Amino acid sequence: MKAVEESRSNPEVLVELNGVKKYFPIKGGVFKRVVGNVKAVESVTLKLYKGESLGVVGESGCGKSTLGRTILGLEELTDGTISFGQQEIQDLSRKEKKKFVKEMQMIFQDPYASLNPRQRIGHALDEVFTMHTDMSAKERKDSVLSLLAEVGLKPEHYDRYPHEFSGGQRQRIGIARAIALNPSFVICDEAVSALDVSVQAQVLKLLKTIQKKYDLSYMFISHDLGVVRYFCDRVLVMYLGNMVEMSDVSKIFNNPLHPYTKALLSAIPRPAINAKRERIRLVGDMPNPANPPTGCPFHTRCPIAQDICKVDKPAFVEHEPNHFAACHFAGKL
Repeated sequence: MKAVEESRSNPEVLVELNGVKKYFPIKGGVFKRVVGNVKAVESVTLKLYKGESLGVVGESGCGKSTLGRTILGLEELTDGTISFGQQEIQDLSRKEKKKFVKEMQMIFQDPYASLNPRQRIGHALDEVFTMHTDMSAKERKDSVLSLLAEVGLKPEHYDRYPHEFSGGQRQRIGIARAIALNPSFVICDEAVSALDVSVQAQVLKLLKTIQKKYDLSYMFISHDLGVVRYFCDRVLVMYLGNMVEMSDVSKIFNNPLHPYTKALLSAIPRPAINAKRERIRLVGDMPNPANPPTGCPFHTRCPIAQDICKVDKPAFVEHEPNHFAACHFAGKL
């Protein structure tokens, strides 16, 4: 695959994935032997640059959240390599990986489920510094109070429990925990999908402010293409664990090449006066990732599929400058 960074001004590569796969074994029979695999992520190769926001979109079950969890080591890598900076991290021991915990963090979709309901928020944030620093108790408390202020919360919130906060406030706590160790890379896994629209805007603004202040890189996993358009620099579209299209946000939204991307964009709600794009309705459901179709994984639902699509899987290649797609007929819909 041709390097995506060719037309960029020598950006620094922060995270690099090469042929990343994540399969979940299916066990059956009396002896619980492996009889198959759920192919959640299939041969993902990409680079994430320092200071950018990469949006990852697709239907539920497309593998976007599994990809994020695999990068952070929350899921064991099946095949491929993951590099942070110049260091491959997939084969490091637990002790060796500990230093990367400070550099790579995650903001989860459900802020309440990610917090201990019996633990005060101040103590939950204090644990981060207890585990990873040599700060004194006073230094840790001062750092927690500073974190709370950073995300728009007040000192009196230190002694409150999770149930005493609104959804937006809980997500701010999740953000505070993610940035506590001054990471370089943060994965936002549907970080605003559970919030009201007005609260979403506040949290997105906070994330952008923090990104600019600390030069963070984000992988922003979302099903909300409107949010992705506002927040991200580049977009990766996934289908059935595969990369199907990737480019700058303006190219994806103004000139999508893959029929799946076009179908996703056609579903974005629009005011009636600007409703120029006709809705593309895909027939059928996403195939079973344990038994994906031959050829192009999208051909069973594709409105322009031909015989070649059933037998020959298209390569993920550059069709236009910095615009990649995996389709035999890219841009011909």
